[in-house]
Amino acid sequence: MKFGVVVFPGSNCDRDVVWVTQGLLGQPTRMIWHQDTDISDIDVIVIPGGFSYGDYLRCGAIARFSPVMQATVEHANQGKFVIGICNGFQVLTELGLLPGALVRNRDLHFICDRVPLTVVNNKTPWTTAYSPNEVINLPIAHGEGCYYADKDTLAEIEDNNQVIFRYGSTASPNESENCNGSLNNIAGICNRKGNVIGMMPHPERASDPTLGQTDGMKLFKGLL
Repeated sequence: MKFGVVVFPGSNCDRDVVWVTQGLLGQPTRMIWHQDTDISDIDVIVIPGGFSYGDYLRCGAIARFSPVMQATVEHANQGKFVIGICNGFQVLTELGLLPGALVRNRDLHFICDRVPLTVVNNKTPWTTAYSPNEVINLPIAHGEGCYYADKDTLAEIEDNNQVIFRYGSTASPNESENCNGSLNNIAGICNRKGNVIGMMPHPERASDPTLGQTDGMKLFKGLL
């Protein structure tokens, strides 16, 4: 399975992902400059974390217009795999591949921490290595990670089992474990097909045993 990691001006987690997919998992991986348009050789597109275009206007708002993103939409529409991590999740919502938006954290502070997550949906291609309602721990680092959607959209993604991760140690929303104010404690969602996912926590930062935490590796191994 060949991975492609998109690189925007301001990306800072691209090489972290490459270390996991190529360095630890031994999968062919190439870094894709944001102006490239030919991704036909790629099975999995990864839109990494960072500050694409310096997060000017708002997170992901400029990156959505990069040439590679239209190719990414076509890639997703073909049923191929796409994951957006942190800033990548913001880009996917701006692009319309995922519903909702990521807005300023509830307390208007940048959060850098490790938090518990509950795996709400383990039936997507990405989450098959996790057990139902498994509690994992992943790092977060964001200032605009509060998931928001209008009432109808929120009800729709809940009804369609598109929520894949919640902040906290229970499958039901628990406000006391809501680190950033996200509606329904949502930390990650997928599209209806399940081939496109977005998540604010960083699985690539919890995949190398050298770092002492590997809960994120299951995401990549499950897909493989």
